[in-house]
Amino acid sequence: MSEFTGKTAIISGGAEGIGLSIAQALGAEKMNIVLADIDQTNLEKAGNDLAAAGIPVLTVALDVSQEEQWHEVANQAINMFGKIHMIVNNAGIGGDTGPIENQDQQGWQWALDVNLMGVVFGAKVMTPYIKSHGEGGWIVNVASMAGMGGIPYLGAYTATKAAVVALSESWAGELEPSGIHVSVLCPAFVQTRIHESGRNRQKKYQSKNSNPAETSLLTDLAKEKVEKGIEVSIVGKRVVEALHDGEFYIFTHPNYYSLAKQRAEMIDQAFNKSAQSPLLKHIVNQEIEMP
Repeated sequence: MSEFTGKTAIISGGAEGIGLSIAQALGAEKMNIVLADIDQTNLEKAGNDLAAAGIPVLTVALDVSQEEQWHEVANQAINMFGKIHMIVNNAGIGGDTGPIENQDQQGWQWALDVNLMGVVFGAKVMTPYIKSHGEGGWIVNVASMAGMGGIPYLGAYTATKAAVVALSESWAGELEPSGIHVSVLCPAFVQTRIHESGRNRQKKYQSKNSNPAETSLLTDLAKEKVEKGIEVSIVGKRVVEALHDGEFYIFTHPNYYSLAKQRAEMIDQAFNKSAQSPLLKHIVNQEIEMP
């Protein structure tokens, strides 16, 4: 019997793409699935598809940037399934594109509220429920390969995904004593509709970007990359595989290793340089103090 059998997972952004792929893969492991999404039309369809496959499913409308809506998701999940064992913070947007001087506050706030605060709220609200039953559980945060290294002209997206990686690293140590395993998923290009994330953009985040032609060009380039990406169903299966093995970083594109290695080598060189500085010789061998 799978370690997931009979347990309950909440998945934000679960109506399509990576979120739905993870829902299908966890459902195949006999988990109860709570799909939460801002797109209620796709949410209903996804819920019907999972139910038709024999997967116990609950659908709940959710704007991840609104903390109070997370509490409603939790209440409905508890009423339906009794316990919460896993939160998959998947909902995310591509954000505005272009050079930094063309970015405006609305575009940055959209990315921050959805990609970062959506993850914060999901973990904040669901962690007490996971702790309460004393059985341990899982938090899976969906970041990106962009979180492992910057991408030009995607500043807001890159910054928020890097923050999700760092948060996951922080929470892993914090929650391990409670038996809660934290993982961070870092995919590269996958066949989703992330390049169309503006379709669900809330009115308060409407951008004043003054160069729509430039934005359109970058969106077209992103679409081309996404359409050549891996099939989305692979991602959900990869997540289940990684969770069975207790992996923290979950990668879906091993061919990107060279980029991560290059970054690591640059960090090594920077530390070596600092160790050679006359200004820092007195702390080269100093014991590391962690809070």
